[in-house]
Amino acid sequence: MKEYWEVLRDLREDHDLRQEDIARLLGTTQQVYSRYEKGINELPIRHLVALCRFYGVSADYILGLSGR
Repeated sequence: MKEYWEVLRDLREDHDLRQEDIARLLGTTQQVYSRYEKGINELPIRHLVALCRFYGVSADYILGLSGR
């Protein structure tokens, strides 16, 4: 089972996006988003919700609790 930060990276890469693109979507910096993908910083709920909507997946999917 993948950790959520691995799922975040995979989703971003599958959509051919850069960390800067997702950081802009979330209203944060590339450095902060990079820390989410490395598992250094925990992902705030508001960012989790925004990413679920953007990618069209469930929070359970990102968190590794279920399939898409």
